[in-house]
Amino acid sequence: MKLYSTKNHNLSVDLETAVFNSLPADKGLYMPTILPQIDTALMENWDKKSLPEIAFDIAYTLLKDDISAENLKAIVDEAANFDAPLYPLQDDTFVLELFHGPSLAFKDFGGRFMSRMMAHFLQKEQKEIQILVATSGDTGGAVALGFLNVPGIKVTILYPKGKVSLIQELQLTTNGNNIEAIAIHGTFDDCQALVKRAFHDEELNAKLNLTSANSINISRLIPQMFYYANTYAKLKNEFKDLVFVTPSGNFGNIAAGMIAYKMGLPIKKFIAATNSNDIVPQYLSTGKYTPRPSVQTLANAMDVGDPSNFVRILDMFDGDIEKLKQMLSAYAYNDEQIKQAITEVYNAKQYVLCPHTATGYLAVKELKETISVTEKTAYIVLATAHPCKFPDVFEELNIKYDEPEQVAELYKKDKHQVDMANNFDYFKAFLLKK
Repeated sequence: MKLYSTKNHNLSVDLETAVFNSLPADKGLYMPTILPQIDTALMENWDKKSLPEIAFDIAYTLLKDDISAENLKAIVDEAANFDAPLYPLQDDTFVLELFHGPSLAFKDFGGRFMSRMMAHFLQKEQKEIQILVATSGDTGGAVALGFLNVPGIKVTILYPKGKVSLIQELQLTTNGNNIEAIAIHGTFDDCQALVKRAFHDEELNAKLNLTSANSINISRLIPQMFYYANTYAKLKNEFKDLVFVTPSGNFGNIAAGMIAYKMGLPIKKFIAATNSNDIVPQYLSTGKYTPRPSVQTLANAMDVGDPSNFVRILDMFDGDIEKLKQMLSAYAYNDEQIKQAITEVYNAKQYVLCPHTATGYLAVKELKETISVTEKTAYIVLATAHPCKFPDVFEELNIKYDEPEQVAELYKKDKHQVDMANNFDYFKAFLLKK
């Protein structure tokens, strides 16, 4: 697979280069030069296949020129070794539970796939790499567990101090070994800016083999296509049209779904649900893209004021907002609306939505009020994290949930993190001393 930069379509690099460099030198993002079409015969038989089997079909379609079928199957089987079940909220509305992996968030798919892909490429390279990750909540935990004790890889995770939940912080700071966490006195956008600046610092890149495990890295997006396809397989015989409703912060999750759509996966529409950081809903409404400092919300993993992956989405639609609006709508909700949605669903179904998933539920509700609903359309809300990651929210709402066993184990571990001012010189000096 060859890849270009969203800022230079004439650029051409191979997959290994894109995986380990993460960002092109021109500060664009890597995208596949050609998106091969998924064989329709494969898709017709997906209802008879498991998630790992469907995942392999997609991965092999994209990566068969880069990784052998045998090695790719091993990577996929290890990365996607947990379920993504559908919970029916209504006859036509489903919650796609993506939180059954080790870190209890959808980003386990990306983190585990990426770590194993890097390990595969590193087998022939006698070198050590340094991964830098900015997280607003869930990415860091998935990356930490995905890369823990992987030979030849060190991971440094930056997160906004005081702006992630306790469980999210424990998942970042209790691993040790090759995982190090830095609490930045600032926002997620500040963390992301530090990471991006590091990738473009000549001295750092001369001394360290830097790469990223954020969704800016193309190998994080590829496995996120798996569960869109698996959901299609489960519903294709019952519904004609599928509308995916994706809680969106940095817009990597929905970008992955759109890549799958461009490869031929039959999807009718995408809905992006955001919190009060409503840059994309405003853009689709006004035509003006205006990044701004993020604000803190209950759905903290979506507290992003300048979503990196939205440039990939624009690139797929040639920067044409009208073409994009045919496939993408976006809605934004504040904390009070999120709490009301959680309470409403719990009272009606005894089902617990995390704050991020609640934005998706609200988007479906609003969408149904503005369009004529047909029996042939299914609405799928992506549940991106387990409710246990947000104990303060549910304590306030007096809502109980089942706590997974691994959470109880987290509370027994010691936290280790470095507190740091939002200052690139400090961050650079820290990396150079490692």
